[in-house]
Amino acid sequence: MVEAVEEIVELSMLYDFYGELLSNHKKTIFEEYVLNDLSLTEIADMEGISRQGVHDIVKRCTKQLREYEAALHLVEKFRQMKEKLSKVQELLKQTETGAESAAFEEASRLLSEAMETL
Repeated sequence: MVEAVEEIVELSMLYDFYGELLSNHKKTIFEEYVLNDLSLTEIADMEGISRQGVHDIVKRCTKQLREYEAALHLVEKFRQMKEKLSKVQELLKQTETGAESAAFEEASRLLSEAMETL
């Protein structure tokens, strides 16, 4: 069960970064399956294609999104940046002192905003 959830999270993340590179038809089917959690049969009925056709499209999209990540590493870079920002934020919290407090608070606030936008 945990592996299935992790797979969905990974595919969602890949889709967020590279989904626009898919055709509209593929995007629709992939979104319905991964993001909206519809079954292959439900999507097949909606799209007027076979269940196997939906399965093949989802598999091809998954492969294509993973290939984009293997070539561009945008998700990996995103995760690394988020991790680094979290560490910087923790360090700021640990070193906050008297007169520098306002500067640390501002830096911490900016880091929080940056992390939210990621």
